[in-house]
Amino acid sequence: MSGVMTRARFLFRLTGLIALVLIVVPIHLVTKLFGPSPWPPRFLGAAARIAGFRVTVRGAPLRRDVFYIANHLSWIDILALGGATGCAFISKDAVARAPIVSWLARQNNTVFIARERRGEVGAQVETVRAAMASHQPVTLFPEGTTGNGRALLPFKPALFAVLLPPPRAMHIQPVVLDYGAFGPVIAWQEGESGLANAVRVLGSPGAKTLTLHFLDAFDPGTHPDRKTLASETYARIAAARDALASAG
Repeated sequence: MSGVMTRARFLFRLTGLIALVLIVVPIHLVTKLFGPSPWPPRFLGAAARIAGFRVTVRGAPLRRDVFYIANHLSWIDILALGGATGCAFISKDAVARAPIVSWLARQNNTVFIARERRGEVGAQVETVRAAMASHQPVTLFPEGTTGNGRALLPFKPALFAVLLPPPRAMHIQPVVLDYGAFGPVIAWQEGESGLANAVRVLGSPGAKTLTLHFLDAFDPGTHPDRKTLASETYARIAAARDALASAG
């Protein structure tokens, strides 16, 4: 019976997400003809709710001229952060080749970078700079992949190269994504296909709470190289995760 219910919930929520795309995308495209569209964050926030997640915010997120640095567990992270803040994302270039998903990601000004091609870092920095021209917040997941919901993976200093030097006076704001006890369940499992993950996440019972903890922002200019910047943000996020675990 549990397998039947999982598939039923998956199909119900998937239908809701498809309906959301069919309703919001045409409105967004028409709105873009007359200026910036407010619909991408609205779409992402609504998608998170349809997927079964209640997103709450703790702390004070900066709304412009900021890089959010966050831990990463799931594709739900993108729906939640984008919906709550209107941020764009720095994503691996493999997403740019994914049908439909890549087009939707571009509507929110996603920046695609080739993480394994170090010789292209200079061009990628310029791509990020261009994306920041509108002052839209940008999120980087420096673990480079999704974690298991239990441990924080090491941050990859190379990924911070796209943030340095900042295009203007910018701040970095660490963010902790906290799924509570549901974290290990929502996290992408080793060897799991995209379809299997979608069925498991969308088919999970009940409403899950995802809390976005926005920590104190700081000036990246005080940590002028990528290794110290990675170390500083890792220490802040790790300490906040430990504090949350002790309090819970």
